[in-house]
Amino acid sequence: MTTAAVGAPGSVRRSLHSLWLLSARDLRVRYSTSALGYLWSVLDPLVMTGIYWFVFTQVFHRSVGEDPYIVFLITALLPWVWFNSAVTDFTKAFKKDARLVRSTAIPRWIWVNRIVLSKGIEFLFALPVLALFAVFGGAQVSWALLAFPLAVLLQSTLLIGLGLIVAPLCVMFGDLERTTRLVLRALFYASPIIYGVGNLPGAFADIAAFNPLAGIFTLYRVGFFPDQWDPLTVVVGAAVSLGILTVGLIVFPRLERPVLKEL
Repeated sequence: MTTAAVGAPGSVRRSLHSLWLLSARDLRVRYSTSALGYLWSVLDPLVMTGIYWFVFTQVFHRSVGEDPYIVFLITALLPWVWFNSAVTDFTKAFKKDARLVRSTAIPRWIWVNRIVLSKGIEFLFALPVLALFAVFGGAQVSWALLAFPLAVLLQSTLLIGLGLIVAPLCVMFGDLERTTRLVLRALFYASPIIYGVGNLPGAFADIAAFNPLAGIFTLYRVGFFPDQWDPLTVVVGAAVSLGILTVGLIVFPRLERPVLKEL
């Protein structure tokens, strides 16, 4: 491929081309080594959805969420899988390809953002499953479904910011990788996935607004469940996501050199 096609070294076009190549490589490696291939993109959230649906509708009489509950679950579980898998991979974003990170001129931020892009593509691949559940589950769709792309944009913003912070710190502090996994486990239950923000009592609903995932999941759900709309949660969540991105953009350049010394 010619230089004109991919852009001059250091140009935005060249950087975006490198980002796409690395993201596509991640997807090829994941799918080429598995007999199920694409199905793995949907199997994890499907199994999780099935388990929680069975527990909260067949075993216990739930008092949270909305009907159809399986659609309520999957509208948050799909983006959660994107978030969880991306943050988990951030912890080894540099260590996994240490030799390439040290020896190539590819901007280091690309090694982080390729994870956001590749996991985001897997999320998009899984959306037909949501559509099928919505149709066969009898979910009502409103114009608020137009907020769905905004949710994707906000989640991408949040993940980019987190990646720019988590990836270099995990190189410098080895124990942070395990700590991140523990935090993710706690965050699953602290986020409105099996319940809605409105199900939280008293001050907990206001506190939940500072979890950026609460606002993001609200935007994913509001097209199917209008009563989930909570402007405070969405606005605060968007502000926190932008704040995390800002911190990441400030911190990452300062940590690049120490990271290269550790690799």
